[in-house]
Amino acid sequence: MSNQHKNRTTVDIYGQQYVIVGLESTSHVRLIASLVDDKMREIGSRNPSLDISKLAVLTAVNAVNDYIKMKDQLERLQAELIREKD
Repeated sequence: MSNQHKNRTTVDIYGQQYVIVGLESTSHVRLIASLVDDKMREIGSRNPSLDISKLAVLTAVNAVNDYIKMKDQLERLQAELIREKD
């Protein structure tokens, strides 16, 4: 069993409250929740007819797309650094 203490943080995302339990700090969880809320509001304002489930899925797709792009960029930069060292 882990010795690390799990934090419970209540956040508001798109008008709904969620309790997030994890090892991350409360400030980190609140930052993530704020970014998710911002992205949902951005997508929702451009697509007002979307129900919350579809809006959540589109937000997740958008976030994973951003993650994959950043991951690819990081891998390219790491490969460049390795080539420069050789």
